[in-house]
Amino acid sequence: MIKSDTIIKFLEKTVVTPSWAFADKTRKETSYATHGYHRYPAKFIPQIVSALVEKHTNEGDLVVDPFGGCGTTIVESKIMNRPSIAVDINPVAVLISKAKKTPIDPTELEKHFLKLKDKIDSFTENTKVKTPEHERIDYWFKSEEKRKLAFLSYEISKIKNEDVKGFFYCAFSNILKNCSIWLQKSNKPTRDFNKDPADPFKTFSRQVKAMMRGNSVFFDLLQKTKGFKTPCQVTCNDARKIPAKSSSAKLIVTSPPYVTSYEYADLHQLTAFWFEHTQNLSDFRKKFIGTSYHNKKNLLLNSIIAEDIKMKLSKIHKKTADEVANYFGEMNEVFKEMKRLLKKDGKACIVIGNTRLKGVDILNAEVFVEQMQNLGFKIDEIIKREIPSKNLPSSRNPKTGRFSKATDIKKTQVYPTEYILTMQKV
Repeated sequence: MIKSDTIIKFLEKTVVTPSWAFADKTRKETSYATHGYHRYPAKFIPQIVSALVEKHTNEGDLVVDPFGGCGTTIVESKIMNRPSIAVDINPVAVLISKAKKTPIDPTELEKHFLKLKDKIDSFTENTKVKTPEHERIDYWFKSEEKRKLAFLSYEISKIKNEDVKGFFYCAFSNILKNCSIWLQKSNKPTRDFNKDPADPFKTFSRQVKAMMRGNSVFFDLLQKTKGFKTPCQVTCNDARKIPAKSSSAKLIVTSPPYVTSYEYADLHQLTAFWFEHTQNLSDFRKKFIGTSYHNKKNLLLNSIIAEDIKMKLSKIHKKTADEVANYFGEMNEVFKEMKRLLKKDGKACIVIGNTRLKGVDILNAEVFVEQMQNLGFKIDEIIKREIPSKNLPSSRNPKTGRFSKATDIKKTQVYPTEYILTMQKV
């Protein structure tokens, strides 16, 4: 059993492994096949997943991702003939993941797109359209764009092939920001009243064509690897309740949300409102891990390091201290679920970086190692990597700790490096 101070010193001394940065990979390579379908904050590149899956599994071994995000782990697992399961509490993430992991015959997809395009071409200013009535949609969209988007969404909803429908819904979701008055260069929800929103029809057509190219690559890859029949399941679920048998998984590969994970609700609100996943942003936030909205208080932190962080924050800002405590307490429960899922000697690869809130170092990696060790894992390997191409909101306001606006002159860079914690069930 490694003591808390030893864990901190061990990670401090861990040097960066240059090869794990995959700095030589172009954007085209990191978004190959279906990986480029949809923008997504904080997603890890597929090369990390494939390297870990190759290193720790054989064909046929089950791979699980408790924080499935936009589906990177399950797409790579399917290509590599590993059955996989992913869950995510965010219905927008599940929408994206289902589209990305589903190969569609390119000829069939082309036929559906041409039919949909005929519908779009028939649209005129006299076309009757039922537009959504929601103050947040009106907050983000001008009337013309809202009308065209409503028409698009309705026409997609009439498609009977569920795989094709999901594909087009994913494309629809990804164009919403461009077609709104959301400040284009900002991840943080900020309105730009001078923005000229993109035309929904033209933007959708470009998006679909790009996704169709990615689908063709994915389809061809699965033909080569014979991965079409490899099981690949994604559900909207809590990471602490994964629909898989105990001792069934050989490997877990995941990138957990950070303590401010409820910001995902803010970032995905456009899709959430359009598809009626929520009527209220505050309610949507409550679903996410680590939020102070949760009713379950005083969770077991199972980490001296976490207790120390909580104590330091309590002296500065109690609400933030509660959020961090909830986050670590809930992550400890997720690690219990990981232990249940894994076979003996199975491994969990956790991709996580450290950050700062209210001037206090939030040592996520060190806490995770201590929590997992206390639950019956042992350290297999710890890799430190630079993040040259990770799609993260790259700055925080040092006072609030929240993601900064593009115009915030006080912003500081965050997450220049992260850890890949490989922990083994003993």
